[in-house]
Amino acid sequence: MAAKPEAPTEPFKRALAHAARSLAEMPDLEIVYSSEGPSLSGNRATLPHPPRDLNGREAARIRGLADGMALRLAHHDATAHARLAPQNTEGAALFDAVEQARIEAIGANALGGVRENLRVALESQIERKGLSRVEDRTQGPLGDVLSLLVRERLTGEPPPAGAKTLVDMMRGEIEEKAGKDLDRLVEAYHDQDAFGRIARGIIVDLGLGDEGVPEPVDDASDEEPEGQDQPDEGDNSDGEQDQSPETSAQDQVQTSESDTQSPADDSDETQDAQDQDQSESTPQPDDAPQRGRPDSGLGPDGEPLYAVFSTAADEIVEADELCDPEELTRLRAYLDQQLTALSSVVSRLANRLQRRLMAKQNRAWTFDLEEGVLDAARLTRVIVDPTAPLSFKQEQDTDFRDTVVSLLIDNSGSMRGRPIMVAAVCADILARTLERCGVKTEILGFTTRAWKGGQAREAWIKAGKPPHPGRLNDLRHIVYKAAESPWRRARKNLGLMMREGLLKENIDGEALLWAHQRLAGRPEARKILMVISDGAPVDDSTLSVNSGHYLERHLRQVINEIESASPVELIAIGIGHDVTRYYRRAITIVDVEQLGGAMTEKLAELFDEEPKTASRSTPLFYLTAPGRGRKGRAKAA
Repeated sequence: MAAKPEAPTEPFKRALAHAARSLAEMPDLEIVYSSEGPSLSGNRATLPHPPRDLNGREAARIRGLADGMALRLAHHDATAHARLAPQNTEGAALFDAVEQARIEAIGANALGGVRENLRVALESQIERKGLSRVEDRTQGPLGDVLSLLVRERLTGEPPPAGAKTLVDMMRGEIEEKAGKDLDRLVEAYHDQDAFGRIARGIIVDLGLGDEGVPEPVDDASDEEPEGQDQPDEGDNSDGEQDQSPETSAQDQVQTSESDTQSPADDSDETQDAQDQDQSESTPQPDDAPQRGRPDSGLGPDGEPLYAVFSTAADEIVEADELCDPEELTRLRAYLDQQLTALSSVVSRLANRLQRRLMAKQNRAWTFDLEEGVLDAARLTRVIVDPTAPLSFKQEQDTDFRDTVVSLLIDNSGSMRGRPIMVAAVCADILARTLERCGVKTEILGFTTRAWKGGQAREAWIKAGKPPHPGRLNDLRHIVYKAAESPWRRARKNLGLMMREGLLKENIDGEALLWAHQRLAGRPEARKILMVISDGAPVDDSTLSVNSGHYLERHLRQVINEIESASPVELIAIGIGHDVTRYYRRAITIVDVEQLGGAMTEKLAELFDEEPKTASRSTPLFYLTAPGRGRKGRAKAA
């Protein structure tokens, strides 16, 4: 049978993906196409669908969007950006716009093709915003005009025709106030830190800077201590590449709603010491747990140990409590309809796993015993010879140990679309298969209740924004199927993953603690925990007021404790994200279609090995998850 002809846009998509990975210097960068694009989330760039009749200008526009994202991945440090950003909304928007102009100027000056792509994308963006129709300079968007003036200085290109009139109307006032600092940007645009200090000075020149923030100087001592950093509460700058809620760990730090608190004199060591003392003595809400180990508030690297500001709004909730029965039925039907073809493939793999498991559970019997279970096959002896004694049999103990498997699925926004559908169907089929084999299975999900912080962040603001608050969002841990619940009763619950608005941010460390605690309390002799995720921990609100690796560091600590000191056997599967740098036993898949095979093969490998035992009996500090708050719909594990 002849192969199905390739869509006309497929060669363009492949070439675009290769070019973007090369420009970003990220071989694992995933390029997807959706009506929700353009957006950047971790190592996944979402672009708008190219039209079937693709012309040169439209192709250049989409390439320009991809080039802008790739350049951002290659040349942008979100932590440095957050450290220098102003705290007020207007200033933060200008700061973001100037930074985007810097990123694109690096690529435009290095590669002529990238320059042309970015120009076409910019012209389309200006047309979409209607800048050519703005007649009053007081109504012109200052961020867009400032970005175009920075672009003009860094690349030598004049503003596009659609925005030239507006830029000329506002140029005189801007250059009168900030012209000297604008000229200084040219020498510093390859150094994000120096560029950011000058950009902050431009914002001060325009009268939109923060009160009490020292004007930028070239001396590196102007940088504030990392522990004091609390970036701004500004929104993203306007632009074609506005970020969707499912933003990456890097980009979420820059777009977060946070506040910068800089000391009056960064060189004043006494003030730094006082601030540090304040962070240790600041009273926490009643339901906030202690910071890490009981004997110290700091880790071996000198940074504050993982803490939670408030658990009052955290919740552990059954899936059917988040959705009414009718909608849950509809979502499950939609899930089945979308993945009928995939179900057959995963079913074959699951049947293979079932045969391997059942082979380990073959029964063996001892016959001709004087007691035990009556052997009906030998009753003919009694019929032939009534004086013959009855024959009994007894089943021998099998080496197969009772087992429980927990599937922990990332329910973050970056999993939206096909990845979460594939994960739901694979979990559904594996649960059904393992149940037939006598292996109990639970299916769990983790996300947050809000974007950019919820009630925890509000409580932190009301408390005066004390430094080092720790986690600043409300957890939502979902039980789709409990280990004791039969598959037929929990089947509908998996449809909840298809619900719009459910998937938000992901705090992996605490989710792993929660799943581990549930397993640790189980009576089964063997416990297996499989984590399915597509990225590093990301919570915009938390990362904006802590170090950029705060959540990732906690995840590594939790993983290390489980792998070295717990009898729970831990496996991880990364979807387009290298999880082997976190977990000892892990696999990374590029295509979500490989998920079913990866899950079954990893489970089969584990069942072929000897069960794990705890390697030491020292206290598991990181395996003590925070308690749930009074207001959350918390349930005991």
